[in-house]
Amino acid sequence: MKKIITFPQMGNLKISVKSFLRELGFEMVVPPDNSQKTLDLGVKYSPEHACLPLKITLGNFIEALEQGANVILMAGGIGPCRLGYYAEVQREILNDLGYDFKMCSLEPNLKETYYTLRYLGVSIPRLIKGLTLTIKKIRAIDEVNKLVAKTRAREKKEGQVDRLFNEFLKELDEIMSIRKINKIKDNYYEQIKDCQGKFIRGIELKIGIVGEIYMVIDSFANLNLEKRLGQLGAVVEREIYISSWIAHFLNLTSDKELKEYARPYLENFVGGHGLHSVGDTVKYSQEGFDGVIQVGPFTCMPEIVAKTILNDVEKNEDISLMTFFMDEQRGEAGFQTRLEAFVDLLMRNKLAEEVG
Repeated sequence: MKKIITFPQMGNLKISVKSFLRELGFEMVVPPDNSQKTLDLGVKYSPEHACLPLKITLGNFIEALEQGANVILMAGGIGPCRLGYYAEVQREILNDLGYDFKMCSLEPNLKETYYTLRYLGVSIPRLIKGLTLTIKKIRAIDEVNKLVAKTRAREKKEGQVDRLFNEFLKELDEIMSIRKINKIKDNYYEQIKDCQGKFIRGIELKIGIVGEIYMVIDSFANLNLEKRLGQLGAVVEREIYISSWIAHFLNLTSDKELKEYARPYLENFVGGHGLHSVGDTVKYSQEGFDGVIQVGPFTCMPEIVAKTILNDVEKNEDISLMTFFMDEQRGEAGFQTRLEAFVDLLMRNKLAEEVG
Protein backbone atom coordinates (compact mmCIF):
# COMPACT_ATOMS: atom_id res chain seq x y z
CA MET A 1 0.00 0.00 0.00
CA LYS A 2 1.34 3.42 -0.95
CA LYS A 3 2.13 5.52 2.11
CA ILE A 4 0.31 8.86 2.27
CA ILE A 5 1.38 10.66 5.40
CA THR A 6 -0.34 13.21 7.58
CA PHE A 7 0.53 14.93 10.85
CA PRO A 8 -1.08 17.19 13.48
CA GLN A 9 -1.29 20.95 13.16
CA MET A 10 0.53 22.99 15.81
CA GLY A 11 1.35 26.63 15.21
CA ASN A 12 3.50 26.98 12.08
CA LEU A 13 4.97 23.48 12.36
CA LYS A 14 3.29 22.40 9.11
CA ILE A 15 5.67 24.52 7.01
CA SER A 16 8.71 22.59 8.23
CA VAL A 17 7.03 19.16 8.27
CA LYS A 18 5.82 19.64 4.69
CA SER A 19 9.37 20.43 3.59
CA PHE A 20 10.70 17.39 5.45
CA LEU A 21 8.22 14.97 3.87
CA ARG A 22 8.60 16.56 0.45
CA GLU A 23 12.39 16.24 0.61
CA LEU A 24 12.02 12.55 1.53
CA GLY A 25 9.76 11.98 -1.45
CA PHE A 26 6.57 11.11 0.45
CA GLU A 27 3.07 11.87 -0.63
CA MET A 28 1.21 13.70 2.10
CA VAL A 29 -2.11 15.13 3.15
CA VAL A 30 -1.74 18.39 5.04
CA PRO A 31 -4.71 18.64 7.42
CA PRO A 32 -6.73 21.85 7.11
CA ASP A 33 -5.73 24.64 9.46
CA ASN A 34 -7.26 24.28 12.91
CA SER A 35 -10.85 25.52 12.92
CA GLN A 36 -14.10 25.14 14.78
CA LYS A 37 -14.90 22.17 12.51
CA THR A 38 -11.62 20.50 13.54
CA LEU A 39 -12.42 21.04 17.20
CA ASP A 40 -16.02 19.83 16.84
CA LEU A 41 -14.84 16.57 15.24
CA GLY A 42 -12.31 15.98 18.00
CA VAL A 43 -14.77 16.77 20.77
CA LYS A 44 -17.39 14.46 19.24
CA TYR A 45 -15.18 11.38 19.38
CA SER A 46 -12.80 12.08 22.31
CA PRO A 47 -13.30 11.17 25.96
CA GLU A 48 -15.04 14.04 27.74
CA HIS A 49 -12.13 14.91 30.04
CA ALA A 50 -9.39 14.55 27.42
CA CYS A 51 -6.99 17.46 26.96
CA LEU A 52 -7.89 20.11 24.41
CA PRO A 53 -4.76 19.36 22.30
CA LEU A 54 -5.80 15.70 22.05
CA LYS A 55 -9.22 16.74 20.80
CA ILE A 56 -7.88 19.21 18.24
CA THR A 57 -5.24 16.83 16.87
CA LEU A 58 -7.79 14.01 16.67
CA GLY A 59 -9.88 16.38 14.56
CA ASN A 60 -6.80 16.99 12.38
CA PHE A 61 -6.41 13.26 11.79
CA ILE A 62 -10.07 12.68 10.95
CA GLU A 63 -10.00 15.50 8.40
CA ALA A 64 -6.76 14.16 6.86
CA LEU A 65 -7.90 10.52 6.77
CA GLU A 66 -11.08 11.61 4.99
CA GLN A 67 -8.81 13.20 2.36
CA GLY A 68 -6.89 9.97 1.74
CA ALA A 69 -4.07 9.82 4.29
CA ASN A 70 -3.16 6.36 5.58
CA VAL A 71 -0.10 7.02 7.80
CA ILE A 72 -0.15 9.34 10.81
CA LEU A 73 3.02 10.84 12.29
CA MET A 74 2.45 11.75 15.93
CA ALA A 75 4.80 12.79 18.73
CA GLY A 76 5.11 10.56 21.77
CA GLY A 77 6.33 11.44 25.24
CA ILE A 78 7.32 10.27 28.70
CA GLY A 79 6.41 11.18 32.25
CA PRO A 80 3.16 12.28 33.90
CA CYS A 81 1.98 14.37 30.91
CA ARG A 82 -0.74 12.58 28.93
CA LEU A 83 0.93 13.48 25.61
CA GLY A 84 2.67 10.11 25.75
CA TYR A 85 -0.76 8.43 25.51
CA TYR A 86 -2.23 10.60 22.74
CA ALA A 87 -1.13 8.32 19.90
CA GLU A 88 -2.45 5.18 21.63
CA VAL A 89 -5.81 6.75 22.54
CA GLN A 90 -6.23 8.29 19.09
CA ARG A 91 -5.32 5.00 17.38
CA GLU A 92 -8.07 3.19 19.28
CA ILE A 93 -10.64 5.89 18.57
CA LEU A 94 -9.82 6.01 14.86
CA ASN A 95 -9.84 2.21 14.61
CA ASP A 96 -13.28 2.15 16.22
CA LEU A 97 -14.42 4.69 13.63
CA GLY A 98 -13.35 2.27 10.87
CA TYR A 99 -10.33 4.08 9.44
CA ASP A 100 -7.55 1.98 7.87
CA PHE A 101 -4.18 3.58 8.71
CA LYS A 102 -0.82 3.16 10.41
CA MET A 103 0.03 5.26 13.48
CA CYS A 104 3.76 6.09 13.75
CA SER A 105 4.69 7.61 17.09
CA LEU A 106 7.95 9.56 17.26
CA GLU A 107 9.27 8.89 20.76
CA PRO A 108 11.62 11.30 22.60
CA ASN A 109 14.93 9.65 21.78
CA LEU A 110 16.99 9.50 18.61
CA LYS A 111 17.16 5.69 18.39
CA GLU A 112 13.40 5.09 18.33
CA THR A 113 12.82 8.06 16.03
CA TYR A 114 15.41 6.61 13.65
CA TYR A 115 13.67 3.21 13.60
CA THR A 116 10.32 4.84 12.84
CA LEU A 117 11.81 6.72 9.90
CA ARG A 118 13.48 3.55 8.67
CA TYR A 119 10.09 1.82 8.72
CA LEU A 120 8.88 4.54 6.40
CA GLY A 121 11.69 3.72 4.01
CA VAL A 122 13.85 6.81 4.53
CA SER A 123 17.42 6.67 3.20
CA ILE A 124 20.19 8.17 5.34
CA PRO A 125 21.37 10.81 2.80
CA ARG A 126 17.85 12.08 2.17
CA LEU A 127 17.11 11.97 5.89
CA ILE A 128 20.12 14.16 6.67
CA LYS A 129 19.22 16.68 3.98
CA GLY A 130 15.56 16.66 5.01
CA LEU A 131 16.38 17.22 8.67
CA THR A 132 18.81 20.02 7.83
CA LEU A 133 16.20 21.80 5.73
CA THR A 134 13.51 21.28 8.35
CA ILE A 135 15.57 22.49 11.31
CA LYS A 136 16.75 25.59 9.44
CA LYS A 137 13.14 26.48 8.59
CA ILE A 138 12.00 25.95 12.16
CA ARG A 139 14.78 28.17 13.50
CA ALA A 140 14.06 30.85 10.91
CA ILE A 141 10.34 30.89 11.78
CA ASP A 142 11.02 31.04 15.50
CA GLU A 143 13.57 33.84 15.16
CA VAL A 144 11.19 36.01 13.14
CA ASN A 145 8.27 35.10 15.40
CA LYS A 146 10.18 36.33 18.45
CA LEU A 147 10.70 39.69 16.77
CA VAL A 148 7.04 39.87 15.74
CA ALA A 149 5.89 39.28 19.33
CA LYS A 150 8.09 42.13 20.51
CA THR A 151 7.14 44.53 17.70
CA ARG A 152 3.34 44.39 17.51
CA ALA A 153 3.09 46.75 20.51
CA ARG A 154 5.08 49.43 18.71
CA GLU A 155 4.29 49.05 15.02
CA LYS A 156 4.02 52.31 13.07
CA LYS A 157 0.99 51.15 11.10
CA GLU A 158 -1.62 48.78 12.49
CA GLY A 159 -1.39 45.29 11.02
CA GLN A 160 1.83 45.75 9.05
CA VAL A 161 3.86 43.39 11.26
CA ASP A 162 1.40 40.52 10.85
CA ARG A 163 1.16 41.19 7.12
CA LEU A 164 4.94 40.89 6.76
CA PHE A 165 5.05 37.80 8.98
CA ASN A 166 2.39 36.07 6.87
CA GLU A 167 4.29 36.97 3.68
CA PHE A 168 7.46 35.54 5.21
CA LEU A 169 5.72 32.27 6.13
CA LYS A 170 4.21 31.92 2.65
CA GLU A 171 7.56 32.53 0.92
CA LEU A 172 9.41 30.19 3.27
CA ASP A 173 6.81 27.49 2.72
CA GLU A 174 7.48 27.45 -1.01
CA ILE A 175 11.27 27.18 -1.06
CA MET A 176 13.28 23.96 -0.83
CA SER A 177 16.75 25.49 -0.90
CA ILE A 178 18.73 25.47 2.35
CA ARG A 179 20.88 28.30 0.98
CA LYS A 180 17.89 30.64 0.51
CA ILE A 181 16.39 30.25 3.99
CA ASN A 182 18.70 32.70 5.77
CA LYS A 183 18.39 35.21 2.93
CA ILE A 184 14.59 35.25 3.19
CA LYS A 185 14.70 35.32 6.99
CA ASP A 186 17.16 38.22 7.10
CA ASN A 187 15.14 40.18 4.55
CA TYR A 188 11.88 39.97 6.49
CA TYR A 189 13.62 40.39 9.86
CA GLU A 190 14.92 43.78 8.75
CA GLN A 191 11.56 44.80 7.29
CA ILE A 192 9.80 43.98 10.55
CA LYS A 193 12.44 45.84 12.57
CA ASP A 194 11.77 48.89 10.38
CA CYS A 195 8.13 48.78 11.55
CA GLN A 196 9.16 49.78 15.07
CA GLY A 197 7.86 53.11 16.27
CA LYS A 198 6.51 54.40 19.55
CA PHE A 199 4.75 52.07 21.96
CA ILE A 200 0.97 52.10 21.57
CA ARG A 201 0.46 53.41 25.10
CA GLY A 202 3.69 55.38 25.26
CA ILE A 203 5.39 52.96 27.63
CA GLU A 204 6.98 49.50 27.32
CA LEU A 205 4.95 46.78 29.01
CA LYS A 206 6.49 43.29 29.02
CA ILE A 207 4.47 40.11 29.50
CA GLY A 208 5.83 36.55 29.49
CA ILE A 209 3.78 33.56 28.39
CA VAL A 210 4.27 30.17 30.07
CA GLY A 211 2.33 26.91 30.08
CA GLU A 212 1.68 23.71 28.18
CA ILE A 213 3.51 23.69 24.85
CA TYR A 214 0.57 23.15 22.48
CA MET A 215 -1.51 25.83 24.16
CA VAL A 216 1.41 28.27 24.13
CA ILE A 217 2.32 27.72 20.47
CA ASP A 218 -0.98 27.17 18.67
CA SER A 219 -2.89 30.39 18.03
CA PHE A 220 -6.21 28.62 17.42
CA ALA A 221 -5.98 26.76 20.72
CA ASN A 222 -5.02 29.87 22.73
CA LEU A 223 -7.42 32.24 20.94
CA ASN A 224 -4.58 34.29 19.42
CA LEU A 225 -3.25 35.18 22.87
CA GLU A 226 0.09 36.53 21.64
CA LYS A 227 -1.48 38.70 18.95
CA ARG A 228 -4.18 40.05 21.26
CA LEU A 229 -1.58 41.10 23.83
CA GLY A 230 0.47 42.85 21.19
CA GLN A 231 -2.57 44.76 19.99
CA LEU A 232 -3.19 45.84 23.59
CA GLY A 233 0.30 47.33 23.74
CA ALA A 234 2.29 44.54 25.40
CA VAL A 235 5.70 43.27 24.34
CA VAL A 236 5.40 39.48 24.52
CA GLU A 237 8.11 36.90 25.15
CA ARG A 238 8.08 33.14 25.70
CA GLU A 239 10.72 30.47 26.05
CA ILE A 240 8.71 27.69 24.42
CA TYR A 241 9.11 27.47 20.66
CA ILE A 242 9.10 24.52 18.30
CA SER A 243 12.89 24.67 17.97
CA SER A 244 13.40 24.52 21.75
CA TRP A 245 10.78 21.76 22.03
CA ILE A 246 12.54 19.59 19.45
CA ALA A 247 15.91 20.11 21.16
CA HIS A 248 14.36 19.11 24.49
CA PHE A 249 12.38 16.25 22.86
CA LEU A 250 15.63 14.74 21.56
CA ASN A 251 17.55 15.42 24.79
CA LEU A 252 19.89 17.85 23.04
CA THR A 253 19.63 20.64 25.63
CA SER A 254 20.11 20.95 29.37
CA ASP A 255 17.54 22.23 31.86
CA LYS A 256 20.23 23.25 34.35
CA GLU A 257 19.53 27.01 34.23
CA LEU A 258 15.77 26.47 34.28
CA LYS A 259 16.04 24.22 37.33
CA GLU A 260 18.09 26.85 39.15
CA TYR A 261 15.31 29.40 38.66
CA ALA A 262 12.65 26.91 39.77
CA ARG A 263 14.60 25.37 42.66
CA PRO A 264 13.28 27.60 45.50
CA TYR A 265 9.75 26.50 44.59
CA LEU A 266 9.94 23.22 42.68
CA GLU A 267 12.79 20.71 42.50
CA ASN A 268 11.12 17.76 40.78
CA PHE A 269 9.90 17.03 37.27
CA VAL A 270 6.09 17.10 37.31
CA GLY A 271 5.49 16.27 33.64
CA GLY A 272 4.84 18.34 30.57
CA HIS A 273 6.11 21.90 30.95
CA GLY A 274 5.13 22.34 34.59
CA LEU A 275 8.73 22.86 35.69
CA HIS A 276 9.23 25.33 32.84
CA SER A 277 6.16 27.32 33.89
CA VAL A 278 7.59 27.82 37.36
CA GLY A 279 11.21 28.41 36.33
CA ASP A 280 10.35 30.77 33.47
CA THR A 281 8.03 32.83 35.68
CA VAL A 282 10.81 33.31 38.24
CA LYS A 283 13.19 34.21 35.39
CA TYR A 284 10.78 36.80 33.96
CA SER A 285 10.33 38.35 37.39
CA GLN A 286 14.06 38.71 37.88
CA GLU A 287 14.38 40.23 34.41
CA GLY A 288 11.87 42.95 35.26
CA PHE A 289 8.81 41.74 33.36
CA ASP A 290 5.51 43.35 34.34
CA GLY A 291 3.39 40.21 34.27
CA VAL A 292 3.10 36.57 33.25
CA ILE A 293 0.24 34.65 31.66
CA GLN A 294 0.01 30.90 32.15
CA VAL A 295 -2.06 28.96 29.63
CA GLY A 296 -2.89 25.27 29.68
CA PRO A 297 -5.59 22.74 28.78
CA PHE A 298 -8.36 22.15 31.28
CA THR A 299 -7.49 19.10 33.48
CA CYS A 300 -3.74 19.34 32.61
CA MET A 301 -2.10 18.01 35.78
CA PRO A 302 1.43 19.41 35.22
CA GLU A 303 0.03 22.92 34.75
CA ILE A 304 -2.39 22.54 37.68
CA VAL A 305 0.59 21.60 39.87
CA ALA A 306 2.51 24.58 38.47
CA LYS A 307 -0.43 26.91 39.14
CA THR A 308 -0.54 26.03 42.84
CA ILE A 309 3.17 26.86 43.09
CA LEU A 310 2.89 30.00 40.97
CA ASN A 311 0.60 31.51 43.59
CA ASP A 312 3.65 31.63 45.91
CA VAL A 313 5.91 32.79 43.07
CA GLU A 314 3.57 35.68 42.32
CA LYS A 315 3.65 36.82 45.94
CA ASN A 316 7.33 36.25 46.69
CA GLU A 317 8.75 37.45 43.38
CA ASP A 318 6.39 40.43 43.12
CA ILE A 319 5.07 39.74 39.62
CA SER A 320 1.44 39.76 38.46
CA LEU A 321 0.09 36.46 37.15
CA MET A 322 -3.00 35.43 35.20
CA THR A 323 -3.93 31.84 34.33
CA PHE A 324 -6.17 30.45 31.59
CA PHE A 325 -7.19 26.78 31.64
CA MET A 326 -9.00 26.23 28.34
CA ASP A 327 -11.31 23.64 26.81
CA GLU A 328 -13.79 23.54 23.93
CA GLN A 329 -16.09 26.07 25.65
CA ARG A 330 -14.46 29.09 24.02
CA GLY A 331 -15.84 32.44 25.19
CA GLU A 332 -13.79 34.92 23.16
CA ALA A 333 -15.55 38.02 24.47
CA GLY A 334 -14.85 37.11 28.09
CA PHE A 335 -11.30 36.12 27.18
CA GLN A 336 -10.66 39.52 25.60
CA THR A 337 -12.19 41.34 28.57
CA ARG A 338 -9.92 39.54 31.03
CA LEU A 339 -6.85 40.32 28.93
CA GLU A 340 -7.79 44.00 28.70
CA ALA A 341 -8.30 44.20 32.45
CA PHE A 342 -4.96 42.48 33.12
CA VAL A 343 -3.04 44.77 30.76
CA ASP A 344 -4.75 47.85 32.21
CA LEU A 345 -3.80 46.75 35.72
CA LEU A 346 -0.17 46.21 34.73
CA MET A 347 -0.09 49.58 33.00
CA ARG A 348 -1.48 51.39 36.05
CA ASN A 349 1.04 49.62 38.30
CA LYS A 350 3.91 50.59 36.05
CA LEU A 351 2.82 54.21 35.80
CA ALA A 352 2.46 54.36 39.57
CA GLU A 353 5.99 53.02 40.03
CA GLU A 354 7.41 55.58 37.61
CA VAL A 355 5.59 58.45 39.29
CA GLY A 356 7.06 57.54 42.60
